[in-house]
Amino acid sequence: MTDFEIEITADLVRGLLQEQHPDLARLAVREVEGGWDNQQWRLGDELVVRMPRTERAPELQRKERRWLPVLAPRLSLPVPNPVRAGEPSERFPKPWTVMTWVPGEPLDRTPISRGEHAADALADFLRALHVRAPADAPAASDRGGHPGAHTEGFGHLFDAVVPDGVADDVRAVWDQAVAAPEWEGPPVWVHGDLHPANVVVSDGTLSGVIDFGDLFAGDPAWDLAAAWVVLPEGVDARFFDAYGGADEAMIRRARGLAAMKSLFLMLMGRNGDQGLPGGKPTWGPAGRTALDRVLRTGVVRAPRP
Repeated sequence: MTDFEIEITADLVRGLLQEQHPDLARLAVREVEGGWDNQQWRLGDELVVRMPRTERAPELQRKERRWLPVLAPRLSLPVPNPVRAGEPSERFPKPWTVMTWVPGEPLDRTPISRGEHAADALADFLRALHVRAPADAPAASDRGGHPGAHTEGFGHLFDAVVPDGVADDVRAVWDQAVAAPEWEGPPVWVHGDLHPANVVVSDGTLSGVIDFGDLFAGDPAWDLAAAWVVLPEGVDARFFDAYGGADEAMIRRARGLAAMKSLFLMLMGRNGDQGLPGGKPTWGPAGRTALDRVLRTGVVRAPRP
């Protein structure tokens, strides 16, 4: 059920397509497991229908419709691109979107085996994404600020799921991030939500990035946390070398944010194991693995010029 209490079914999706995009209604419709703000339905082999199921989802979809066509052409990995807009109707009171499907399996369900290749691929992608954003780019909402502005949220996650025996180490990583200087550069485009369920893997390496609903203009450290949250152990230094331009303060912020993101994934995994709403069983192991990477890695020194 959505936040607005409408069950989303294959019949509903087909009916909406028949009403608004009849040329697509003949394609096979099948549900995609997962999703948070949106429930996804494969449409044939090359498309996907994103149906909002939270109150904030329509606004996130409008953001993707507006900005992904601008960003996608210069990005080095495939991303979803909106191809049709669905309007609110008597059948369904919220907007919905038909987008291109990004092939591959989410990282929370299949591992990266070609770590160095994935590090280079992610660095190339983020280098292309992290360019100065225009004045009308979206601002961050519940994320995007300096780590010091998110201490309360970190504390909640820390108290809820920090594993026994590593609390002091996790706290030290966070304190280093809070003590790091703020981002002083211009606001750049930031994906904002890079974690194992939002990247896809093919042939053992990264093959796409999905879910740009949290896209904002701000500090690139929020994406650089993916060095630990997304990439396998031992390639973070290669990633930062390939990315270039990340000073030690940025890396400290990114490492602290990686610790916070890892705890969030662990909390969602625990909720999933307990059958609670919004829980994601596959996120827990991914989060714990990411946290272990954070703790086993010293602060990566910025590459020498």
